[in-house]
Amino acid sequence: MTGPKPRPNVAAIPAYVAGKPPTVRPGMTSYKLSSNENPYPPLPGVVEAAHRAVEVMNRYPDMGNTALYEALAARLQVPVGDLAAATGSVALIYQLLTAFCEPGDEVVHAWRSFEAYPIAIAAAAATSVPVPVDADGRHDLDRMLAAIGPRTRCVMVCTPNNPTGPAVRQAELDEFLARVPDDVLVVVDEAYVEFVRMDDKVDGIATYRDRPNVVVFRTFSKAYGLAGFRVGYAVAQAPVAAALRAVSLPFGVSGVAQAAAIASLDAEPALLERVDALVAERDRVQSGLADAGWKIPEAQGNFVWFGLGERTADFAAAADELGIVVRPFAGEGARVSIGEVEANDRVLELARSFETGRTAAR
Repeated sequence: MTGPKPRPNVAAIPAYVAGKPPTVRPGMTSYKLSSNENPYPPLPGVVEAAHRAVEVMNRYPDMGNTALYEALAARLQVPVGDLAAATGSVALIYQLLTAFCEPGDEVVHAWRSFEAYPIAIAAAAATSVPVPVDADGRHDLDRMLAAIGPRTRCVMVCTPNNPTGPAVRQAELDEFLARVPDDVLVVVDEAYVEFVRMDDKVDGIATYRDRPNVVVFRTFSKAYGLAGFRVGYAVAQAPVAAALRAVSLPFGVSGVAQAAAIASLDAEPALLERVDALVAERDRVQSGLADAGWKIPEAQGNFVWFGLGERTADFAAAADELGIVVRPFAGEGARVSIGEVEANDRVLELARSFETGRTAAR
């Protein structure tokens, strides 16, 4: 029996594996450390703004994201025409590839990196060109440059890299960009930019101003704590931003999400205080892991990476027994979000008790 068939590339799309919720255990508070979520509640004023938007849910949202673009333009000091919003930065990946890739065109990206990259690439009928991260979990920009060929249309630079943690430095990014062909788009994916604490950190906004082929992706899901509302945005020079808007889903960012994002921008002092607290917890966890004999990559996001190889499933199971759920990548390692203090204490307890910690991690 025959019937409608999807395009061949659809069958090749790998499944996205979302972070699991924690197992409910009687008498124990369980914690979800599998999705890099912000453990804090919404910022001051956000719930009130969302409630006001809910009261007019019978109306369509502003398809042009007018107030959100004006707020972002003022905050970032960029033209409104250089902005494109979407339902999270994940949607921007799809839009970018839809707008710029023909079937069979190539997209270069580090691996392991953000899980959505190969999914979106396959959905666009493009070809994924993964370049292994180095032994420290960092982008190997020289190898990524060597991987660029005549059919390359885009390069994804995830900084800090999800799930391994290290961030790219501005000097190495500048050197890389100077050697990338002008007709190849370079995405500087800064989903975790607010958490970066290092010398010579990348300034995505300054970089896009100087280079017409650079696109910056950012999100309200992580530091701003709006993961459930799905708001991301791109900053690119006007022709690229216009292309992203042209292929966007009409009315994609809801009115409630737009209102919450604007209110979150207005709550910057509270945002910075919370981010600083999460960074302090991240540093405490890294120090505790080092004391327990673990060698993990430099963490610049709101998570840490355990390179466990074949012991990954055992580690995830041991975490579950302690009431924490982590994000395992089979045969490679586990990403563990920075969460509540008690949750982080359990991560350190796990690190001290897991037998292969001193030898398997890298």
